[in-house]
Amino acid sequence: MAHELVISGGTVVDGTGTPARRADVAVDGDRITAVGEVDASGAGRVIDAEGRIVTPGFVDLHSHLDAQVGWDPTMSSSCWHGVTSVVMGNCGMTFAPVRPGQAEVLATAMESVEDIPADCILDGLDWGWEHYGEYLDAVDALPKGINAGGYVGDVAVRLYVAGDAACEPDFVASSEQLEAMSAEVAAALGAGAFGYSISRSLFHRVPDGRNVPGTWSDPSEFFVIAAPLGRLDRGVLESAPRYNLENQPGDRVDEELSWMAELSAALARPFSFNLQQIGSLGDHYRRVMELSATANDRGAQLRPQITPRSVGVLFSFAANTVLDGLAAFAPLKELDLAGRLAAIRDPLVRTRLIEEGSAQSDAPYESMYVMRADEPVTYAYGEEDSLAALARRRGVSWVEAYLDEVVRSDGRVIVNWPVMNQQESAIEEMVTSDVTILGLADAGAHATQIMDASQPTWLLSHWVRDRGVLGLEDAVRRLTSDTAGFIGYRDRGVVTPGAFADLNVIDLDELALELPEIVHDFPGDAPRFVQRARGIEHTIVNGQPFMDHGEHTGALSGRLLRSTD
Repeated sequence: MAHELVISGGTVVDGTGTPARRADVAVDGDRITAVGEVDASGAGRVIDAEGRIVTPGFVDLHSHLDAQVGWDPTMSSSCWHGVTSVVMGNCGMTFAPVRPGQAEVLATAMESVEDIPADCILDGLDWGWEHYGEYLDAVDALPKGINAGGYVGDVAVRLYVAGDAACEPDFVASSEQLEAMSAEVAAALGAGAFGYSISRSLFHRVPDGRNVPGTWSDPSEFFVIAAPLGRLDRGVLESAPRYNLENQPGDRVDEELSWMAELSAALARPFSFNLQQIGSLGDHYRRVMELSATANDRGAQLRPQITPRSVGVLFSFAANTVLDGLAAFAPLKELDLAGRLAAIRDPLVRTRLIEEGSAQSDAPYESMYVMRADEPVTYAYGEEDSLAALARRRGVSWVEAYLDEVVRSDGRVIVNWPVMNQQESAIEEMVTSDVTILGLADAGAHATQIMDASQPTWLLSHWVRDRGVLGLEDAVRRLTSDTAGFIGYRDRGVVTPGAFADLNVIDLDELALELPEIVHDFPGDAPRFVQRARGIEHTIVNGQPFMDHGEHTGALSGRLLRSTD
């Protein structure tokens, strides 16, 4: 019988960690039907994968595409990096449950925490739901290029039950409120949620400056709210933890790890939580990994969630720039990119900017790095890559060096200011640890600040091909079966007969990142960063070719994934 699709002659890296092997892959309907030697005669389509690797589609545990799914069925930028399934609802931030007429409360909270414009959220979703299951039904009805499932978020649950009072730092939920919150979690799990997420981060605030609900709650409350996970023996826990102390040096790693380990063990459920190297916290990341491993030996299931790259604030001449603090730049802020470029080509404007900028210290620009438009995109920097170092080599001020790069690149140059994972050696420790799990791509979030959705491309090109720190098979396993198995996405993350046909065909030698750029494609033409890749030649979702050399084929075969399926 002729197959609908055959990927012929590739090197299959099947996601399990077993050695790569040359094999064909046959696809019929939404499933893989054969892996090995396959007769391609009469096939509906044949993809020649000679010299390419064939992998499962990547599973991204940490996205904030909860709103973007409403207007962008490709869920870019994830689509350009081989991602075929995402998890939404991270960090306690979800759009359900929600009281009728209170959509703005959750939309503005999401804007404040994740830098997704509230107007886009309100305009881009129909908000025709109250409970989490109804939100899932709404997402189910939307066209989707990739698969998506999600957590129910503690922030939404607390606001639904307790209202604005839940934002107060001294708020203590009553036993009746805790039971009501637990009931919402149980209902969400019954409707298909894959778990329950929490925010404890001091950086997560509602618009008036207060921390989001749950930040200051006694951990005992989470034991009650999350109890349905244990009773149902289904679902995972996720958190943006609170490692740092408020307004003082030091950390509270031991305290935060203690309750998370206890909760994981008590419910017998896996628990993943954010982990990055942070300069002000010293080697806290190492202690988090050590404490997690120890807790797991005692019955917990902790997986610190990491990203294989620095996390940086990006500056583009089309959005936020490194010149924004200069009074001479103020008249240019309301101009579009073309207008700004024309302005800085005016000698008088240029002179005023240089004079004002030259009076400032170069020190802040020692840790800001130039991503030049005519050089390969990298996130591994040396001192010589900083804006200040570039200025010294040219014998000019930082502002003059920046203006020269802007003009030379027609505004495409990006300045990256890493704020977490600044140390390459720390990232190496985390990506090679057995206890960590890949995540933190933050797709859909931080629209004009950060662009981290490209992490699969960086992992394979930098840590596997260029550095040789990870083996190809292990890196693919970490991007696929490890993440799919953790969250509970069944029959995904592997290339094996019977699994869903979520697949990538990749030219590893050509794999590279393109420069982040600002586009205006959110509702109301709001701006955001996107980032494409080269070398990911084909991405297939549920048996249908979805991306072809970075271009959308038009297929929208993605599905809502439910834990109840």
